[in-house]
Amino acid sequence: MAMVCLSDFEAHAKKYLPKIAWDYFAAGADDCTTRDENILAYKRIRFRPRMLRDVSVVDIKTKILGSEISFPVGIAPTGFHQLAWPDGEKSTARAARAMDTCYIASTYSTCTLEEISAAAPGGLRWFQLYIHRNRAASQQLVQRAEALGFQGLVLTADLPYTGKRRDDVRNGFRLPPHMKVKNLERAFEVCKMSPLDPSVTWNDIYWLRSLTRLPIIIKGILTREDAELAVRHGVQGIIVSNHGGRQLDEGPATIDALVEVVEAVRGRVEVYVDGGIRKGSDVLKALALGAKCVFIGRPALWGLAYKGEEGLQDVLRILQDEFRLSMALAG
Repeated sequence: MAMVCLSDFEAHAKKYLPKIAWDYFAAGADDCTTRDENILAYKRIRFRPRMLRDVSVVDIKTKILGSEISFPVGIAPTGFHQLAWPDGEKSTARAARAMDTCYIASTYSTCTLEEISAAAPGGLRWFQLYIHRNRAASQQLVQRAEALGFQGLVLTADLPYTGKRRDDVRNGFRLPPHMKVKNLERAFEVCKMSPLDPSVTWNDIYWLRSLTRLPIIIKGILTREDAELAVRHGVQGIIVSNHGGRQLDEGPATIDALVEVVEAVRGRVEVYVDGGIRKGSDVLKALALGAKCVFIGRPALWGLAYKGEEGLQDVLRILQDEFRLSMALAG
């Protein structure tokens, strides 16, 4: 079957991935209201297209924190890529480099930072960090990422505890024995409770700043108040995100929260958004409402599940073509 839109990849992944892996990737918290609202909110937004504009040349390149990317879609941090494809995050990194865009590698990768780096030298990569109770492990990760040439540090702020994802509870989700959270193997061994540190506050941004020269992007902001605090604490970017609806259920859809955050920031830092992007027209809507770039999570995993690096490139290429077409048709 020809893969012509992202829902084709979703259907393929649902059909062919083991149920426990599909359920893990698809899971939302509680009733999945926010997960589903992320997608539905885009459908309520309408364009006001303009006619008779010269759209013979459509330039879709942009820059994020000074680095040029081929179009304003990057790959959001998601965990455990080997559940989707044997080469895991190495394939993700190669696809991002081939499509000349940004890949945010997760703390919870099933490949090491070194493996990810070696798989796609020269690619634009940021590193996503969870701060753990074992602060030394977090510090070491930040410094490893910087030494390996990662160009941004993305602090996820919305996970002091893991949201209740019912299918994962029913399935007793755990990684298969042959897979490891490679960057934290030893840190997990010494930590008997949840390794996440629920005491993290805004002051920890100053601690991160003391560890690295990398720009800090904070992920998980949904309100003007927190956007103001992020700017005040000196971050360089904000990702408007509700963790794909996997954390607090019944919060706002990210595209709805974007407007509030953009207004609060007033151009002082770059604002990005993830969650619910399924078409090139969704990308255009996000940019029209003030995002500098969007990041995709689940669709990247569907691409991997289809054909690894090649499948993820297909997903990105479809979004790129749809985005270019939407720009032209909207004038």
